[in-house]
Amino acid sequence: MTGAPHVRHARPADLPRVAELAAEHASYEKSGPPVPDLAERLQVLLFGTPKPRLRCLVAELPDGEVVGYATCAPEISTWEGREYLTMDCLFLRDGNRGLGLGAALMDAVVAEARDLGLTEVQWQTPAWNEGAIRFYDRLGARAKEKLRYFLAVPG
Repeated sequence: MTGAPHVRHARPADLPRVAELAAEHASYEKSGPPVPDLAERLQVLLFGTPKPRLRCLVAELPDGEVVGYATCAPEISTWEGREYLTMDCLFLRDGNRGLGLGAALMDAVVAEARDLGLTEVQWQTPAWNEGAIRFYDRLGARAKEKLRYFLAVPG
């Protein structure tokens, strides 16, 4: 494969790699590991129903190596009486940050929200993750209590 790094929807063959990245992500966030059968569970959530709620995007290098991922799903705000897209995970392997892939993953998540007719994306990040906080702030997101971020979806 030639060209620039890019973001695309995950395919079934990507799921073992996404599970590996999820384990790295959990370790990075000082959390327990994902479930051992995560790839199989993701297979069901992403490809096992005609209208899956979960979306998974992957960041891929020109050589085909998947080095990051983002997952998102619609949620409901009772207080606001509307749906929004929640981004559950966004992770890039160390050494692959600063290449524009994080912004490309965020753009892809925003595009998913737009495709679903949703006007906002929400997510959380650990309070100690200063790099992520700077990144999200640069995107124009704003932090609310508990460091949950909100980003308007244009158009």
